[in-house]
Amino acid sequence: MDSQHRPSPDSEQQKTSKKHRRGIGGIGWAVLGAVFFASLLAIGILPRLSQKSELQAAVKEASTVPSVNVIAPRRATGATKVELPGNVVALNQTTIYARSTGYLRRWYADIGDRVQAGQLLAEIDSPDTDQQVLQAKAEVVQAQANVSQTRANLAKSVSDLKQARANLLIARQSWERWQVLVKEGAVPQQDADTKYATYQANLASVEAAQNTINSDSANIKAAQANAYASQANFQRNTVLQSYKKVTAPFAGVITARNVNTGVLISAGNGNTSNTSNTNTSNSSLYTIAAYDNLKVNVSVPQSLSQSLQTGQTAQITVRELPQRVFTGKVVRTSNAIDPTTRTLLTQLEVHNSDATLRPGMYANVRFAINRTNPPFVVPDSVLVVNGGGTQVATVTKDHTVHYQKVAVGRDYGTEVEITSGLTGNESLIATPTVDETEGLRVQPVAETK
Repeated sequence: MDSQHRPSPDSEQQKTSKKHRRGIGGIGWAVLGAVFFASLLAIGILPRLSQKSELQAAVKEASTVPSVNVIAPRRATGATKVELPGNVVALNQTTIYARSTGYLRRWYADIGDRVQAGQLLAEIDSPDTDQQVLQAKAEVVQAQANVSQTRANLAKSVSDLKQARANLLIARQSWERWQVLVKEGAVPQQDADTKYATYQANLASVEAAQNTINSDSANIKAAQANAYASQANFQRNTVLQSYKKVTAPFAGVITARNVNTGVLISAGNGNTSNTSNTNTSNSSLYTIAAYDNLKVNVSVPQSLSQSLQTGQTAQITVRELPQRVFTGKVVRTSNAIDPTTRTLLTQLEVHNSDATLRPGMYANVRFAINRTNPPFVVPDSVLVVNGGGTQVATVTKDHTVHYQKVAVGRDYGTEVEITSGLTGNESLIATPTVDETEGLRVQPVAETK
């Protein structure tokens, strides 16, 4: 019975083996679970730790690299209006001088008077000029009489030549006839020789008459030349005598009168006086200016000189006439830039039929210009002016500061034009300070409007 209920060794061993396998399986699963949870933890923490490290590095770098506000330059519009100062001058203005010496008998126009071309302005009493005219006229009469006398002498010489030629013909025929008679023995040889001598004498008379005619012809030319000279001298003195009456060369306004009645006038003296109460010698009588058309001289900056065209119009205003706008037209330029001011002298013509504008006025000239290559426009706060000139602080692609030299054009107050030095792709520091030195590493921040 005991042998029937005692377990066999094999069954005991199998039981022990099953218990052992159950114990090992539980520990393994625990280890595997721990490893699994540790892996999940590592996957979640490590990236966060990496991000935190990068964030800390970025914060550290941000704390050491300064940030700057940057802006980009913008291109100005092609069409623009430019207002420049101008100077109003007379289109035609001249100073009238005396051409005749004498005393001023009377003047007829004063400053501010409008006169017409050819209008009598003053008269000069010049007795010396009157006597010179009389003398020149007498010389003309004498020269013309001399011409008449030489012509009469020439006519007499021509008549004498004709007579001498007739006598020469008769003498020759007589000599030839006596030569025949001598050969025939009808007359002696001595008589034939006498006829030959008479022929030779008449031949000499013809030559003398011809020489007289040539001399008289030369005398006539000389007399005629003398007559022409006398006539020219008479005309010159007559013209000088006409200068006793001083007239206006063109229509305009008298802007200056420099003489009074009785003052001694010296022709071509050149000693002028600006007072109207002078009693000294003075050849400057009046100054006259034409007001119907005026000129406005404007100095245009070099940057705008290529945009101006002859015939272009402009609006002209003066402060004293706020309600009036005059239209001027560009008629000419100097075609040369002034090396001192870097400007182009431009001249406009403006009609002034009502004489509202006056020479010497200060005017504002407004041009409408279409620029083919308009400049860049930036705030004036970006400019840095130092010993190196006018510059702007730019931020390069590697985030370093670089100072670029520029040329400034028009100033709009809060903005300025940059005519050279920029390409348009720069990042400009909005308000550079002394801390932004050349090569400094910065963090650019685009400025928002």
